[in-house]
Amino acid sequence: MLTLKQLTVAALISTACLSTAVVWAQPAMNMTTGEVKKIDKESQKITIKHGEIKNLEMPGMTMVFKVLDPALLDKVKPGEKVNFTAEKRDGAIVVMAIDVAK
Repeated sequence: MLTLKQLTVAALISTACLSTAVVWAQPAMNMTTGEVKKIDKESQKITIKHGEIKNLEMPGMTMVFKVLDPALLDKVKPGEKVNFTAEKRDGAIVVMAIDVAK
């Protein structure tokens, strides 16, 4: 028989796992395709010609984005087709995740 403390710990672990799964699944739903046009590591920005960014209600265009983490710029290079997520943060549109399209 499990104690109340053991049941509470099990419930907390289950909730944490479920929350993590939801967070990891979310970016896949908001992925946008595009092509890297330019990378500016010094200013931590990337220029992408992209399709519609649905979560931002933005039509396709070519624009410059800030990146959440400068290490993201090492994952891609100009000319590559990419899948990425972007969000509005502190008044700027920021690339949150990016990977070469397969």
